[in-house]
Amino acid sequence: MLATGVSMASWVARTPAVRDALDVTTGAMGLVLFGLSIGSMAGVLASGGLVRRHGGRSVITLGAALLVAGLLVIAGGAALEVSGGVFGGLALFGAGMGLAEVAFNIEGAAVERAVGRPVLPVLHGCFSLGTVVGALLGMGLTALRFPVGWHLAAIALAVAAAGAWTVRAVPAGTGREEPEADDHARGGGWRAQVAVWRDRRLVLIGLIVLAMAFAEGSANDWLPLLMVDGHGTSATAGSLTFMLFAVAMTTGRFTGGPLLVRYGPAAVVRASAVIAAVGVALVVFSSSALLAGAAVVLWGLGASLGFPVTISAAGEGVRNASARVAAVSTAGYAAFLVGPPSLGFLADHVGLRNAMVVVLVLLGGAALITGALRTPEREAGTGAYSGVNGVEGAAPEGAAAPDSRTTAGPAPAAEAGPATDVDVGAGGLSRGASGRTP
Repeated sequence: MLATGVSMASWVARTPAVRDALDVTTGAMGLVLFGLSIGSMAGVLASGGLVRRHGGRSVITLGAALLVAGLLVIAGGAALEVSGGVFGGLALFGAGMGLAEVAFNIEGAAVERAVGRPVLPVLHGCFSLGTVVGALLGMGLTALRFPVGWHLAAIALAVAAAGAWTVRAVPAGTGREEPEADDHARGGGWRAQVAVWRDRRLVLIGLIVLAMAFAEGSANDWLPLLMVDGHGTSATAGSLTFMLFAVAMTTGRFTGGPLLVRYGPAAVVRASAVIAAVGVALVVFSSSALLAGAAVVLWGLGASLGFPVTISAAGEGVRNASARVAAVSTAGYAAFLVGPPSLGFLADHVGLRNAMVVVLVLLGGAALITGALRTPEREAGTGAYSGVNGVEGAAPEGAAAPDSRTTAGPAPAAEAGPATDVDVGAGGLSRGASGRTP
């Protein structure tokens, strides 16, 4: 996740340089960015079924390979000043990101179950830490006028080396399910993903994650250009602003665990939406570039926990956890990846700053429906993360009883015996998996 964050931030920090190299308008740049959206959505839609069939490690490996290939193609397209090359590279890059993200989060959910405390925000914090590293590197190389093609090619090689080293530590089989593990899964996974949307609470959760992901993705795609074009800063200052956003995201994710334990996800996500809205409003309406730059800290802090916490809540304490998480993750990634590029077309008519009002509206709506993140168990006072599952009652079929899974380490797996693979699959994802983006 750290390497993935470095890759994403390296691309984002150099978007002004890529746009200048391609010599395209903001609207045309939005069209180029749709390559990332198309590839990412294809990866996300395919990832859940592939994980259920082959396990997370195989999908992570495939995703890493596509991500590296995409970076190399983007580098070549930027160096040769070919918009179609950058579009195609972004499609490969996005497909790799989409495939890996769902698998990352299923692995993270299994770790969270084992240790019995919030883990997914910290794992997403590793992604955000990677964006800080990538933004710092991008800012420095932008100031030095280092060729963007060589920059992205070097990142691709570094990520390839990191991926080859780390993927060996991922256990085989996590997330893999036999078709008979769930009646809905017999249709190849698609039937299960559609059927879960009959739950009204899940629909509301999907709307919340849509808004929070849109807020995060808008900054990832447009923040450097927003500062350069909207507030008249230099390209280096635009990269610095994105770095501040990434630092705020990282801080929020690494420090949010105690808040979740104490106050629960509903209160935390509601406060997060309000804080993010204040930050976006200052960036949009302030006439001071300095104040707007400082406000991105609020934007980043507010957006930091919304995505991982909301998606985690989607799969908590229910049988079809993996299908529910996959469905909500798809909604979140749709907003994260497809929504922000669409702002480029709106910006051609009203300006990039005014286009960000859409983000404000979505954040306000999310703050009003965060009650959907509450569960009866939490309302009864069991806490945000009580035990492993935060839910009392019978364990899913094939899994160990909740009381036997409250300790970390290999002991629960040994007690579960042959049911271990199912335990980390559909029935075992009682904590839910959480998405990235971005």
